[in-house]
Amino acid sequence: MIDIDFERLRALGLHAAMAQAVQQLIADFASRTPEFADQDWQLMRVCTVHRDRLQVHDGVSERSAIPLPRLIKQHALDGTSIAVGDWVLTQTPEPDRCCIHAVLPPVTRINRRDADGSRHAVVSNVDTALLVMGLDLDFSLRRLERYLALVQGSGVWPVVVLTKLDTLGDTAWARSERLVDIARQLRERLPPEVIVHALDARSPEVAQDLAPYLGLGQTLVLLGSSGAGKSTLTNSLAGMGLQDTGPVREHDSRGRHTTTARTLLPLLSGACLIDTPGVRSLRPDADVQTLSASFTDIQALAGQCRFRNCQHVNEPGCAVLAQVAGDRVRNFHKLKREMQRDQQTPLDRQRELARWKQIGRAGHERAKMKRGE
Repeated sequence: MIDIDFERLRALGLHAAMAQAVQQLIADFASRTPEFADQDWQLMRVCTVHRDRLQVHDGVSERSAIPLPRLIKQHALDGTSIAVGDWVLTQTPEPDRCCIHAVLPPVTRINRRDADGSRHAVVSNVDTALLVMGLDLDFSLRRLERYLALVQGSGVWPVVVLTKLDTLGDTAWARSERLVDIARQLRERLPPEVIVHALDARSPEVAQDLAPYLGLGQTLVLLGSSGAGKSTLTNSLAGMGLQDTGPVREHDSRGRHTTTARTLLPLLSGACLIDTPGVRSLRPDADVQTLSASFTDIQALAGQCRFRNCQHVNEPGCAVLAQVAGDRVRNFHKLKREMQRDQQTPLDRQRELARWKQIGRAGHERAKMKRGE
């Protein structure tokens, strides 16, 4: 049996659809195990994931919890994991012991690929992803395109937040001139529906600027590299120093990992904010079709190419190469290759490795023939 205090949990991001899913999950369990329905259950949200335990919140307080071995085994078989933002069913058999018995299927989930190609959950049940990037040397259109590819297709609304507005110049006129140029670059590279905010993360007006995403029951996540200003933005939105901040290096504006774990923080507005550590290597978990949503200009122009199977590399009459910046096209091809590799089976990888070895041996033999060996 479970009694959901919707108003209390709404401040943690609970939606009506999720509350209904809880009842359905308990009914499904009860149909297989009748005594399940008679037990006392509590709905909680995962705030932090550590190596051996998790921090969960019930809308009033936060506490440690451990998943049952059965649940750990199930996730290992499925290749999944519990992520910050997940809703879980817990029991407290002892005052100092909280156990996680089940994880509700997430409404939205952002995944990325690790270096070995395995899928890694970043966050779950998020409404808005704030893609944070500094207007200093941290500014990179190619990295921004990667973050868009990460979020596109997950059901999460991406919003670009450009921080460190004060670094653009000493006068309002200088900042305005630089912003005009940045806005032009963004219009050429971003889908038209993506909203962009430029601000100083230390300003008390930040909450007002980002108010559309801070409503009661909303959950947003901050994504960006180290030193982009995510922790500073978190402190401004929370109205207090919740997260440690630090200086950035002068030569590349990169920061140290002051945030070491993803953490869900309730805000006074009734929204929830998930701060994340900076990611040095970012590989989106998506397919080629999802990637197209981030490169709508390339997809639109592809139909105007001379050849139907144009790869947009060096073909004559390619409309994409003629009208899209070369750097953007190269980034598109790089992301596409990464996603195609991630979708390969182990057998596909072995075949590709064998093919490249054969090409290498053939090249070596040709070189020997030229040398007369």
